[in-house]
Amino acid sequence: MIRLPGFSRWSGALGVCALIATTHASTAAGPRAVVELFTSQGCSSCPPADRIIGDLAKDPSVIALSLPIDYWDYLGWKDTLADARFSARQKAYSQMRGDRDVYTPQVVVNGAAHLVGSNRAGIEEAIKTTDKTTGSMTVPVSMAVNGKEIKVSVAAAPADAAARQGEVWICAVSKAVPITITRGENRGREITYHNVVRNLLKVGDWTGTAGSWSVPLENIAHDGIDAAVVYVQDGSRDRPGPMLGGAFTSLH
Repeated sequence: MIRLPGFSRWSGALGVCALIATTHASTAAGPRAVVELFTSQGCSSCPPADRIIGDLAKDPSVIALSLPIDYWDYLGWKDTLADARFSARQKAYSQMRGDRDVYTPQVVVNGAAHLVGSNRAGIEEAIKTTDKTTGSMTVPVSMAVNGKEIKVSVAAAPADAAARQGEVWICAVSKAVPITITRGENRGREITYHNVVRNLLKVGDWTGTAGSWSVPLENIAHDGIDAAVVYVQDGSRDRPGPMLGGAFTSLH
């Protein structure tokens, strides 16, 4: 595990559109968790966590995402998948928690709990406990692809819900990206990154009542994108709170 400098030590394409001729819908039963892994190709501690995300990606009840960060690029290998927005998201989580725990590999479960990404047992426990403590994943979300649009539907908040507002975001995802690393801490290794987020777009604001939005597929579907994730999250991009609901669908 390596820590972001200045933070305290951790304690304890249109081408795709043309291929889509049928309608795909996300699973009716909502997932129990959104698991975000902040990882880096330049971090020697990350490959075990990357493999865990690959395993979790096979579980239809979990939305497992890889969000490669860019702050280790100076160590000798520039992460080819990194996005500064992911680094900012990780820091925003830390600021919302009131700590300075920013490191790799770091997992955030349901927007609420964080832990070392290679701790499989801890991830499973966090999935079980966050819904009880934060009301995570209580809002049904569905997503359907038809022709050149993705329709996103978010249900009304449950009667006893603590959170009744949030933001709706869609992620363009590459299910598996093999990378050969020739320099840095992982030099000589080929690592496959799973459910890599390649772009994020805000769909709209959710106000606690049922709502739906249509997203042009050309906004997210480019070469290498073969899945999409929609999530509803309490708070905002800069002040992210618990995950309220989510859906995953393959694009082809």
